Amino acid sequence: MTVPDASQAPEQAQHTNIWKVAAASFIGTAVEWYDFFLYGTAAALIFNRLFFPSFDPLMGTLAAFATFAVGFVARPLGGIIFGHFGDKLGRKSMLSATLMIMGLATFAIGLLPTYETIGVGAPILLVLLRILQGFGLGGEWGGAVLMAVEHAPANRRGFYGSWPQMGAPAGLLVANAVFSLFSRLPEEQFVSWGWRVPFLFSAVLIGIGVFIRVSVAESPAFRAQQAAHQAPKAESAGAKLPILEVLRTYPRQILLAMGARFAENGFFYIVTTFVLTYGTEQLKLDKATMLNGVLMATVIHLVAIPAFGALSDVVGRRPVYLGGAVGCALLAFPFFWLIETKSMALIVLAISLGIIAHAAMYGPQASFFSELFGTRVRYSGASLGYQLASVFAGGLSPLTATFLLARFGGKAWPVSLYMVGLALVTLVSVYLSAETFREHLTEPAPKAPADGAAGTGERREVA
Repeated sequence: MTVPDASQAPEQAQHTNIWKVAAASFIGTAVEWYDFFLYGTAAALIFNRLFFPSFDPLMGTLAAFATFAVGFVARPLGGIIFGHFGDKLGRKSMLSATLMIMGLATFAIGLLPTYETIGVGAPILLVLLRILQGFGLGGEWGGAVLMAVEHAPANRRGFYGSWPQMGAPAGLLVANAVFSLFSRLPEEQFVSWGWRVPFLFSAVLIGIGVFIRVSVAESPAFRAQQAAHQAPKAESAGAKLPILEVLRTYPRQILLAMGARFAENGFFYIVTTFVLTYGTEQLKLDKATMLNGVLMATVIHLVAIPAFGALSDVVGRRPVYLGGAVGCALLAFPFFWLIETKSMALIVLAISLGIIAHAAMYGPQASFFSELFGTRVRYSGASLGYQLASVFAGGLSPLTATFLLARFGGKAWPVSLYMVGLALVTLVSVYLSAETFREHLTEPAPKAPADGAAGTGERREVA
């Protein structure tokens, strides 16, 4: 049975609907990333003093970044659980739940007592709440990008799929702007209560995000999957155990998606999070200087992501993605050379160039990863590839970079070599991947693989 592609809907209705969906995906994802990035900014600038005061500054930052990494470890679990129900029950139903989990955890961080108040219980509670943040975000990404990609016309999936990706720089922009504002308080007030306000502000953003998301219709590809199975209930539309089916049918795609994320994810957190520590602790720059540098570059990020997403609709996902990975490798050493000048203009240039290279990968990533998997297991497959890599790339990159900085006496060149290594993993992975930008997103339910064929992960889509 051939299932029509979502792009075959009436053009005007499709146009109106996709803009609404894209906006909802962008706003909801921006709120989630605000919560997640806020922690990274606080870990770089204040958490070492509040929760790990017995360490020297660099070791305290290392401990704070270790709690930052814990959130990434929880993300695959969130991707697996929400991916399971997203493939069974639909994409839309998962999005409000993930938003609430993330928001409550972030709000609670703003209420935490510090080490001075309750001792070792403070960092323990901090870690537990960070785990909840990671769990929520792990389920969020897959649902948000699939809603945008599966609603989009077939020839614009790269562009519309980039909208939830824009939520990342938007969240970072708001998180750093709010944190920068309160960091201008007198030091005593900032340490006492000022750092808490950005976390408590999350409650307002969560309410806005949930309100917007409940008005969006379910994904056309998921509805088509239901119709193809003639399911009396939504629960029967997807695979019985999506995570097992995707591991059996698409193992190669999962591994390649993971590898494709290494440069994108690891490079991003070095450029936007570790750089705050490097500038303030190692170069003794004012924290406002570093935060403002990240803020200015993030504005460029917001424009570059949809631009590269749209470009991938014309030339393909792989050329754009590969270009970004090459850019990351080429910038690994010049990035720190520019930061070390201590010139505000050159600091902004360094971070901006890194952000542009990242956007070339992040823009087409949502559509690229979504197109690797069939509808029955797309939420699970895209989430698993995306979130597993985040543990080894983004989660460990600030921690690894801080360790290398301490191990080599404050020298940046080992961090640059680490960045080149991340880029090489991504270059190989994307090179080995198939081009997907002309693939259809709807297909009949795949038959169980024959003996000896399991694990090939071969897509057989219908036009």
